[in-house]
Amino acid sequence: MQETTVLITNDAVVLGILAVILGLVFYTSHSENRYCKAFYRYVPALLLCYFLPSLLNSFGIIDGEGSSLYKMASRYLLPASLVLLTLSVDFKAILGLGPKALIMFLTGTAGIIIGGPLALLMLGQLYPEALGGDIWKGMTTIAGSWIGGGANQAAMKEVFNVDGSIFSVMITVDVIVANIWMAVLLFMASRASYFDQKTGADTSAIRHLQQKIEQYQAENARIPQVTDLILILAVAFGVTGLSHLLADLIVPWIEREAPYLEVYSLTSSFFWIVVIATTVGLLLSGTKVRKLEAVGASKLGTVFLYILVATIGMHMDVTAILDYPEMFLVGIVWMAFHGGLMLFVARLIKAPLFYMAVGSQANVGGAASAPVVAAAFHPSLAPVGVLLAVLGYGLGTYGAYICGLILQQVAP
Repeated sequence: MQETTVLITNDAVVLGILAVILGLVFYTSHSENRYCKAFYRYVPALLLCYFLPSLLNSFGIIDGEGSSLYKMASRYLLPASLVLLTLSVDFKAILGLGPKALIMFLTGTAGIIIGGPLALLMLGQLYPEALGGDIWKGMTTIAGSWIGGGANQAAMKEVFNVDGSIFSVMITVDVIVANIWMAVLLFMASRASYFDQKTGADTSAIRHLQQKIEQYQAENARIPQVTDLILILAVAFGVTGLSHLLADLIVPWIEREAPYLEVYSLTSSFFWIVVIATTVGLLLSGTKVRKLEAVGASKLGTVFLYILVATIGMHMDVTAILDYPEMFLVGIVWMAFHGGLMLFVARLIKAPLFYMAVGSQANVGGAASAPVVAAAFHPSLAPVGVLLAVLGYGLGTYGAYICGLILQQVAP
């Protein structure tokens, strides 16, 4: 990839641009202007919040990779958001969503394990030189990322001794294809009722959960005072700080006393931050802290989530596809198989689109983006994405290793 001169490198300026983009999208999406209404009838607002920052990165206006905004949003705003979104959640209602969510998640895992070898087998016949050699080893790192996360990806790099140059290509393919798929899921989320009607899916459990949240908000809502807002921030960032503190204590202990737990991603600080923040949020939902929902706790949590969406979009460079066309084609075929299998099984068992979308993103995107896709259906559903993503961290290394063994057999 050729070196390009980035126009804006100051993160303060970039954050300002992202805030303006979010403001314009929300303003126009709620406008009564007939052209705006016609546009947003087909293009979801959330998708624009994600896609526009990617264009700024793709055309060299901002430097997504060099910016620290994503780390800030994922490490600070995401856990704070999860706390605020879980305050009003009925944990029993989440568990009552039933087994179909788990079935769709495991289907997504199977689609990635099988889809990679199938894509390499098909396209390896057409491009044996470009996709030969140790390319299969590099693909194991994508499998690790798409089933689990960064820790699983790093584990595959070591297990299969992946060359650094191949690994850099795989990271690019991983990011671009995964982000394109996330955009597809966000678009599908805006058409959820249409898909569910076509498949005859039973969405009663999801509607029940949404209605309980909306009923609580309607019965208890009041105009927030400054004290209320300060208390919301105190809870959100207080728990976020606690999550970081405990993660900093837990991870070194595991590395020292039980290093074999690394295969479960239990040596990942981010894993523990997300798990602890979600767990504490759920625990607080059974206390008086739940009353903060009446003054807009989940709304502020949603704002944090939209900022995260914009920073995720900053990491996508669509022009990178031109540098590794064969490998990107493999990634697209791989993801198409995963998505096709998910849709087939969802139709077969009449699972709501929500289960398909979140089950897929919990695999491919992990804890950073699964809540985003879940919240696209309803903010109260964000914790479901986290719970499934955490399961993905545990399966990532094993699934990717099995995928690697199959890839080795079909490699050209």
